[in-house]
Amino acid sequence: MSLLDRLAADLDRRLAAADADLAKLYPGDRGARQPVHTVYVPADRFTADLATDWGRQARATLAAHGGTPDVFAAALRADPTAVAAVYDRLVGKLTTEPIEDLRIDFEDGYGNRPDEEEDAAAVSAARALRAALTAGTAPPFCGIRFKNLERPTRRRGLRTLDLFIGELAGSGGLPAGFVLTLPKVTSVDQVEAMVHVVTELERAHGLSPRSLPFEIQVETPQAILGPGGRALVAPMIHAADGRCTALHYGTYDYSASCGIAAEYQSMEHPAADHAKAVMQVAAAGTGVHISDGSTNVLPVGEPAAIRAAWQLHARLVRRSLERGIYQGWDMHPGQLPTRFAAVFLFYLEGLTSAIARLRAYVQRTDSGYLDEPATAVALAGFIVRAVECAAIDQSQITAATGLDRSQLHLLARRAPAAQR
Repeated sequence: MSLLDRLAADLDRRLAAADADLAKLYPGDRGARQPVHTVYVPADRFTADLATDWGRQARATLAAHGGTPDVFAAALRADPTAVAAVYDRLVGKLTTEPIEDLRIDFEDGYGNRPDEEEDAAAVSAARALRAALTAGTAPPFCGIRFKNLERPTRRRGLRTLDLFIGELAGSGGLPAGFVLTLPKVTSVDQVEAMVHVVTELERAHGLSPRSLPFEIQVETPQAILGPGGRALVAPMIHAADGRCTALHYGTYDYSASCGIAAEYQSMEHPAADHAKAVMQVAAAGTGVHISDGSTNVLPVGEPAAIRAAWQLHARLVRRSLERGIYQGWDMHPGQLPTRFAAVFLFYLEGLTSAIARLRAYVQRTDSGYLDEPATAVALAGFIVRAVECAAIDQSQITAATGLDRSQLHLLARRAPAAQR
């Protein structure tokens, strides 16, 4: 055996455990679409036609305060030509898919109610979701946020979970894209407990194993820095046993816990940026998505107030996108026009360059950039996200690059590892 063969065999033995850990803990992109936003709605306000109604309200607000591309561009203080290029697509999105991800909220948005009232709301919400699924009006992603696993709310949260999932499972099973949101997580132990909870719920309600994934809501300082000086959000991801699909930043709980005055609590506060940077690094390579939080400045009231709220929301959405955070929360129908406008404009402005560079990379021609494989992954991922949110059609991408959907996903490493 040559020296090279002996060294390689020796390293295979020495690094076997590290190789296995890397493959298990950092599997890469899991190949799932990430919604551009999550809409939170108090459980007692959820109805089967909520998504349709939010779309109608969003279009009405757009018509009243941005009824033409030029008027909307002026309201946003944006480039009229760019807004004109996405305006019809925006109206179409608000008509066909106004909400990409919906969370029926039994936590802060719902509050503390008598047990009988929350019991009834849990069953009613599950039935309304089933009606929406049957009618074909439910968003492609949905789920519930229940009360956290701290001692004061633990039993109530579990009770709501059991009632909601039992009703949904018994009326036809869980829909694709269903997820649970675990809020106010303060310890790795709570994540491990959540794995136990969903495993038992799956057994109790006859669900397939691992059919109840969950998100971890990062809204406590303890999740970012534990008592031993360690960033707990990273071990939280791995304690979820592959069930964690996303980390969601909670703007206001986190800010308040850090002692930030209400006037200055924001998605762009330095404390918020620090927390999200830690989340981003913790999730890198794990397949876990990252979501920004929300702004509580709503587009309501006088026209000037609506325009100011739109400008703030559009700027914050764009800010998150530029920082590699592709999802956020929306709390009001009037935020949907600016959510999708900001998202579409972000992709529109970057697509020409991304397409040219990816085409040159695949064809091995000169684009003016010396792009490496990792950059090609990012370019393909950018294009895939643009298609998934309807900023552009796959047919347009195929015509421009010669790449079909499966080829794009392969370049973006969105395909299963065995197919790469």
